[in-house]
Amino acid sequence: MAAGMMEEGDQAAGLRRWAEQFGVAAAPAPGSALAPAPPAAEPVTLMVVGLPGPLGEQSRRVRATLARWQANGHRWVGDPARWKVVALEADSPHLAVLASQQSRWALWVADDADSFRRSFRLLRRLREQTGPLRLLALHDGIASHAGLLRNLQQAAAAFLDLELLLLPEQPGGAC
Repeated sequence: MAAGMMEEGDQAAGLRRWAEQFGVAAAPAPGSALAPAPPAAEPVTLMVVGLPGPLGEQSRRVRATLARWQANGHRWVGDPARWKVVALEADSPHLAVLASQQSRWALWVADDADSFRRSFRLLRRLREQTGPLRLLALHDGIASHAGLLRNLQQAAAAFLDLELLLLPEQPGGAC
C-alpha cells in the first residue's frame, strides 16, 4: 500500500510539472500552504488631462484616488498599481489619434477657487481638438458632488456634449 501512495504522489508531481510547462494552472500539492500565484494583471492605461505638478507626483495622486475608490467598494479599480497613468495636455497634437485609440480618459479636478473655470476650459479644448467624449472626474477627495463636481458635469453635458462621470464617495463604506 505504501508503494501505491508513493506512485500517486509521483504521478501528481509529474502532472504538476507538465501543467507548469504548458502554462496550465495546477492545484497546489496536498498539504501545501502556498497556492500558485495568479497571473499578473495586465496594465490598464488611463489618459489624464489637467494633472498639475511633476510626472511622478501626478501618477501618485491618480493612484491615491484609485486606491481610495477601491477601498470605497469600487471593485473595477482592482490594484491601483496596475494602472498606467499617462498625463496629457489638452492641446496635444496627438489628442485626436489618442482619443480614437484609448478608451479610458479622466479629467483631474482640483478643489481650489478657480477649479471650475480651469476644468471647463480644459473640457472645451478637448472638445475642440476632437478629444474623448466621456471622462472620469478624478480628484483628491472632494466630499460632496453637490457643488463643483455636479456643476462641472452639468455644464460639460449642456454646453459641450461631453459626459463627465462622477463616482460616489462614502468615507469608510462601500459604494
